[in-house]
Amino acid sequence: MANVVVVGSQWGDEGKGKIVDWLSQRADVVVRFQGGHNAGHTLVVDGVSYKTALIPSGVVRGGKLSVIGNGVVVDPHHFVEELAKLRGQGLDISPENLKIADNATLILALHRELDALRENSNSGLKIGTTKRGIGPAYEDRVGRRAIRVIDLAEKDTLKDKIERLLSHHNALRRGMGMAELTVEAIYEELMEVADQILPYVDKVWEVLDRARRSGNRILFEGAQGALLDNDHGTYPFVTSSNVVAGQAAAGSGLGPNAIDFVLGITKAYTTRVGEGPFPTELFDEIGDYLGKIGNEWGVNTGRKRRCGWFDAVIVRQMVKVCGIKGIALTKLDVLDGLEEIKICVGYELDGQTIDFLPASMGAQARVTPVYETMEGWSETTAGARSWSELPAQAVKYVRHIEELIGAPVSLLSTSPEREDTIMVHDPFQD
Repeated sequence: MANVVVVGSQWGDEGKGKIVDWLSQRADVVVRFQGGHNAGHTLVVDGVSYKTALIPSGVVRGGKLSVIGNGVVVDPHHFVEELAKLRGQGLDISPENLKIADNATLILALHRELDALRENSNSGLKIGTTKRGIGPAYEDRVGRRAIRVIDLAEKDTLKDKIERLLSHHNALRRGMGMAELTVEAIYEELMEVADQILPYVDKVWEVLDRARRSGNRILFEGAQGALLDNDHGTYPFVTSSNVVAGQAAAGSGLGPNAIDFVLGITKAYTTRVGEGPFPTELFDEIGDYLGKIGNEWGVNTGRKRRCGWFDAVIVRQMVKVCGIKGIALTKLDVLDGLEEIKICVGYELDGQTIDFLPASMGAQARVTPVYETMEGWSETTAGARSWSELPAQAVKYVRHIEELIGAPVSLLSTSPEREDTIMVHDPFQD
């Protein structure tokens, strides 16, 4: 049986939550490998809606081991709150079926404060962060001053580590006109939740290696989308971690030879939350229509998503960067009823036609889309569970997307409901 990595092939919000939930029935272990609680997933199971942001989507299914890998930055207070909320909905979650990597980095209140202050500043570049402290926490990890999950178990040395952290942050806070923090205040913040988190802490790299050697099927769950990757996305309008499929190995502690299939979750049109370039963004009634019919509002932030036509250029690029073998195409039903549908097949940049998204921030802002126009369909695709139930023109649209991006459709999602999914190829049977 194959191990599968799920990544978003656009700017996030592609519908990963439902697809991960759908695949989890075939998996034994579900692993989050990057990001934090800045990327929400909505799962609809038997008419009940579950919202997760930090805890892997696999917790909604019994008999699965869910793992928060070392590549994730963990807000301990949010973890406790999300855990309580999911349990309150009747889910059975315990240290037996949920693990947190002992070497994962913690998000503190000071990270959230710094994130918000930077984003709200009248000077500098606005990135459109969720102000949840994700970026500053990753900065501290790279700067080798972070507080990690395992530090909660070593109370005798924790204050020394906090002091090292504050030697950096208090200097920043003085320069930004913020009150300095004390070691005792941070220590108390952590002790409030330490005993509620420590039972879930484990050597995740060892847990996953044991699962792999036992023949368990592992599903690696990414947050956000590959175009928000810190290296390969629309920099600097990106997230603070690597989102691409290669991060699944580094962010979990398993070697790359454990990855067999990369599934790219791909929306049938394009959306983006926050700032940054968006070549196919629509500012007309079609854009409003896509947002309304697609319910394009952020799960965590409540922010309205920007909407536009499908961009084959960026998806094709992420297919190559992530090694995507197949895509799960979502929200096809949102396009139902449109007389015509456009697909971006290239860009014009300074008088030249190009077939890639350039790395330059200035060039990304200047590109304009080159469109192909296809006939739409009047029939509904919502709830279809076989190709024969789809309108012929909808099938033609899907097939053309496959040609343009260089990857086949493995799964086709036709509604938020888990069972409204057409499987062409089971990734776990690769």
